[in-house]
Amino acid sequence: MTQSATPALPPLPRTPARIPRRSSSPRVIAALMQREMSTTYGRSALGYLWAVLEPVGGIMVITLVFTLAFRSPPVGTSFPLFFASGVLPFTAFMDTMTKVSSAIRFSRPLLFYPGVTFMDAILARVLMNVLTQTMISAIVFTAILQLYDVKVILDLPRIIEGYAMAFAMGIGVGSLNAFLFAMSPFWERIWSVVTRPLFLISGVIILYDSIPNPYRDWLWWNPMVHVIGRVRQGIYATYDGAYVTPTYVLLVAGPCAVLGFLFLRRYHHDIMNM
Repeated sequence: MTQSATPALPPLPRTPARIPRRSSSPRVIAALMQREMSTTYGRSALGYLWAVLEPVGGIMVITLVFTLAFRSPPVGTSFPLFFASGVLPFTAFMDTMTKVSSAIRFSRPLLFYPGVTFMDAILARVLMNVLTQTMISAIVFTAILQLYDVKVILDLPRIIEGYAMAFAMGIGVGSLNAFLFAMSPFWERIWSVVTRPLFLISGVIILYDSIPNPYRDWLWWNPMVHVIGRVRQGIYATYDGAYVTPTYVLLVAGPCAVLGFLFLRRYHHDIMNM
């Protein structure tokens, strides 16, 4: 007789592999925001005070120079309010762009944990920056209106729309630069040189309407001209600003954001290991 074969035992169940989290967690984002707060502004109120005083100082210097040269601003009667309507949204864009473009570099040690994603790092910096810039703008605009007794009829929806455009541009350009800066440090140096005159050609100091052609037509392609124009439409009821095209700003910010996040999703592991 042949000995019957021993029946094969069923395979032992395997422990499921740990899958890295892909979605953003509010708790992780809140922790990253707290880290951002303590790192950027410190643990005292002096850090936030400096965040307010920095744009105020710039507005005061520009106001002093132009008050000596001109009798009245291009729009309205208050030099501080006119320059604040340009400096503050421009600062909101630049600060958002800078923070987003360096988000992965800033949070690199934490991104090696499976519970933290590159989207957490970007969202934390975006939310923190939006809250900070909104607070700064509200304080500065309120102080100017009260101290100089400026009589204006504010159109808050247009002001909010202008700031939303500024933040959208900062997120779009910043996310694309987060990838480009990591892949090519030379591009980061080029970008810092190219954007230096952006303050002067965005309508912050000189009103877009007062620029002669053909330079005015060239500057129309600068999205920040539309951002600042929309904010000024909300502050000055008499300012027409017919050139402002929010759709154009979104057509620039949207593709930049899509490309930036697609590249970061594909190459963020390579960037972390550089």
